[in-house]
Amino acid sequence: MSATWILTVGFAILLILGFPIVFAIGISSVLALWVLDIDILVLAQHLIAGTQNFPLLAIPGFILAGDFMTAGGLSSHLMKVAGSLVRHVTGGMGMVSVLSSMFFACLTGSAPATTATIGSIMIPEMEKRGYTRRFAAALATSVGPLGQIIPPSIPFIVWGVIAEQSITKLFLAGVVPGIIDGMGYMVVCYFIARRAGIPKEQRASFGEIIKAAYYGKWALFAPIVILGGIYGGMFTPTEASMIGVAYGLFIGLFIYKGMQYSDILPLILRAMRTTAMVMFIISMAAVFGWLLAYEQVPAKIVNLIIGVSTNKIVILLLLNLMLLLIGAVMDNLAAMVILGGLLINLGNQLGIDPIQLGPIIVINFAVGMETPPLGYSLFVGASISGLSIEEISRGMIPFFLVDVGMLMLVSFVPWITLSLPNLILG
Repeated sequence: MSATWILTVGFAILLILGFPIVFAIGISSVLALWVLDIDILVLAQHLIAGTQNFPLLAIPGFILAGDFMTAGGLSSHLMKVAGSLVRHVTGGMGMVSVLSSMFFACLTGSAPATTATIGSIMIPEMEKRGYTRRFAAALATSVGPLGQIIPPSIPFIVWGVIAEQSITKLFLAGVVPGIIDGMGYMVVCYFIARRAGIPKEQRASFGEIIKAAYYGKWALFAPIVILGGIYGGMFTPTEASMIGVAYGLFIGLFIYKGMQYSDILPLILRAMRTTAMVMFIISMAAVFGWLLAYEQVPAKIVNLIIGVSTNKIVILLLLNLMLLLIGAVMDNLAAMVILGGLLINLGNQLGIDPIQLGPIIVINFAVGMETPPLGYSLFVGASISGLSIEEISRGMIPFFLVDVGMLMLVSFVPWITLSLPNLILG
């Protein structure tokens, strides 16, 4: 069996057999090295080289900052602010979930963390107010991936390293798509609540809004500190992640007092475990991606796709379909590293701006986080709601349609992703 077959068909078979993604990658890579008669030391070299990029240091920082901010009580204050603004609108409680997730995405950059934090609070609250548990769980699962799109986003950091693009520009490219996606979710909440006859909540008085904003000012200020510093050129994304850690720790301990000193070490250890899993996946995928490039698999696939049609619209539609399917069965970070060469080559062939290509890829894989069979946010949503994956998936159909619409906009309207980077950074 050739190395190409091992890296493609063999890898797919291992996934179908239920092997964890990182072990499927590792086994396929070792077998391919053996068939190609390449020294096994190459495996160690690329495992190390795959993680030796300075921007990747931002990943543990943003993970720990998100954990500190969640434990410290910032997320609950964000939800109070969101509730004071939109709870009186038809579908208002659903909109609170969406707005809270958009705020929270600015703190964590993680889809499962956003789903877990927002869903654990909002699913019971929405159910009390007449929403079905299935809809509440589907909404919490769907809004989680906004953490992958709205900066700071861990997938954007990884893609910036792979494609050698400015992470700051990629962060900016995700802002408008994230806002539009969130607005689409709120429209769905409105029509679902209207059809179900769910009564409106009492409008918050001006005083209540001011009070919520006053007590939530430290939570609202966090994205300004982190993102404002990055976009203003005061510090890099990696430095911003450490500032986020310090900010979350200080606010959690001394302002909101949701954390105790005894919580610090367990939170650090949890962030270390999460970081270790992420970096292990990235390093193994780097070996796999190098072997794919060695066997010229990306170039072959690009030629195959282009051979189907010379029409840019058709190729972009095929690209989105391929990424959606891959995102449903693979870890998004591993998929980006493995397919990096293929996607960069295809983007060059189509004349797509690399800063536009990043959001196309990240949004597709973000949708994969909520899509069966391997969507991490879907698993979290099922766990916190007690519902089956099948039941939640049926409730997510309208949100999935919003996501597909967003993908079409990002793919065919470059202004959606390029306007802010061009306006702010030129």
